[in-house]
Amino acid sequence: MNRQLADKIAKATLYEGYILYPYRPSVKNQQRWTFGGIYPQSWSESKNSSDPCTMQTEVLVAGTGNISLQVIIRFLHLVDRTVGKTEFQIVESLEVDGTRYRPWQEAVEREVDAGEFDVNDLVGKAARVKFDFPAERTIEPVKSADGELAGVLIRQRYAIEGVIEICAVEKADDLRKISIKVLNRTNLDNPQSSSRDDALMRSLVSMHVLLGVREGEFVSPTDMPDKWRAWTAECHNTGLWPVLIGTGGEHDTMLASPIILYDYPQLAPESPGELFDSTEIDEILTLRILTLTDDEKREAASIDPRARDLLARSESLAREQLINLHGTIRGLRPAPMAQEQSNG
Repeated sequence: MNRQLADKIAKATLYEGYILYPYRPSVKNQQRWTFGGIYPQSWSESKNSSDPCTMQTEVLVAGTGNISLQVIIRFLHLVDRTVGKTEFQIVESLEVDGTRYRPWQEAVEREVDAGEFDVNDLVGKAARVKFDFPAERTIEPVKSADGELAGVLIRQRYAIEGVIEICAVEKADDLRKISIKVLNRTNLDNPQSSSRDDALMRSLVSMHVLLGVREGEFVSPTDMPDKWRAWTAECHNTGLWPVLIGTGGEHDTMLASPIILYDYPQLAPESPGELFDSTEIDEILTLRILTLTDDEKREAASIDPRARDLLARSESLAREQLINLHGTIRGLRPAPMAQEQSNG
């Protein structure tokens, strides 16, 4: 598995929508976490909603012999951050020495390595891997410049439980269909009276799957040999879209993402860092950030360290870095008509 490159691409999708421009809680960020959420089953069923409690990806693996499959899932585990003058006196905001603190939904990165499996063993016999992350509550003191206790940040994380189901079906002597399904088995008390935020705190957010194979190769769902085209059409992906990861021609790593990508996606080297809004162009978004007023930047900086780092990085870009965001030419090649004329 090309883990280093896969991690870079996965991280970009993991934080898509974490916070959107103009990076302030009061504007455009009331409805977050819209990509790749797997909700508690009781929530999905009781609300009869479109919020899924499971996601699935199916891919083809070609090869003979002892093919091994590695399965890893990654997602965000939300953390509810509240602000108080004391643990028992919660407030809407707190200002200490010019820094403002607000309530917010933070996130912790989670990873579950389901292990490595012999693909032949998965034919007709599914593997089930359970996982869980416990609840936790912490209190962080906020002190003034003179060392006095000025307030507290209270972080509450709720328990999450889930299952990964992995199976294989033989389609030909040298072809297997692999199915990976992720289910949220977290208990949610009184789902009928619960809010979406209650469900989100117990959800797998921005969930995606990393797959690696040895002694075999993955088949691209968009660029497959004709002989396997019919089998590719039988692969059902729900909430996830698998693509090949690596340099062109490599077939040992796949990323199944809630955001549709193309095979062998790359991060532009000119990009200065995460903007959490991949639907925007880096240059436009960076220039918009630079036009924020001081009060707007101050409000955005009150969210969390990721927002503060984004603001500081944007303001520190050199002129050359801004120019590089305008566009670049990766390479030139003759147009088809020009090639035909030169051949003639």
